[in-house]
Amino acid sequence: MVSFIVFVFGLVVGSFLNSVIYRLEQGESALKGRSYCPHCKHSLSWYDLIPLLSFVLLKGKCRYCKAPISWQYPLVELATGILFVATWPDQVIHNLAGPSLIYLWVVASLLIVIFVYDLKYYLIPDKVLYPALALVLAWRALESWNAGAFDFSLALGAVPALFFLALVLASKETWMGMGDAKLVLFMGLFLGWPNILVALFFAFLAGAAVGVSLMLLKKKHLGSKVPFGPFLIAGTFLALLAGDFFVDWYLSLLVY
Repeated sequence: MVSFIVFVFGLVVGSFLNSVIYRLEQGESALKGRSYCPHCKHSLSWYDLIPLLSFVLLKGKCRYCKAPISWQYPLVELATGILFVATWPDQVIHNLAGPSLIYLWVVASLLIVIFVYDLKYYLIPDKVLYPALALVLAWRALESWNAGAFDFSLALGAVPALFFLALVLASKETWMGMGDAKLVLFMGLFLGWPNILVALFFAFLAGAAVGVSLMLLKKKHLGSKVPFGPFLIAGTFLALLAGDFFVDWYLSLLVY
């Protein structure tokens, strides 16, 4: 029952994140004004905004102008609900279902916005990334203060960002954007060492697989741009939820 409530809460948050993504690109505030159809600009009523359900009942079309509603909306809502549930059990087990859980949900929400925005517009928005960096730095500082010692795994986790920065500078942002380097810095501070390696390994592996597949399907060619941010964020979620498992599995291979 609790997991269902968490899932529904995630759906509601996901609906808000869709509004953030759209209004961020439009240069509008996500906290002011009613939601509206991006096609006909008609203000939407509460029954037009029920997460997942409204999309199904409206058959994926605006109630007022019949323009198609992007699949982004239900997918973001569903992904947010699933991620909220996925992070909930672990926090309950470790008696951290308070500030730590809220911290994880806020971070997850910010990463979802970056994921979709980079996928759509090939840009990692600083307006979202900088608050994410500030949040993780503040959280890590609080953890170090409470522990009475600095966690050096965080410093190690931030090292890969230097490699990405070198790629950006060497290629003058033709291989990779500065936003990717800043995102990797966030990932290192958020995940720490060695989970950052799990995230990066998955990101490069998935990015290469998708890139090759798109070229084989003739959707992209060798010089085409493919946003790397979504792969980095997918790797972050994988490392967050199963990073310790993959690290232990790899180490067990080395032992034998």
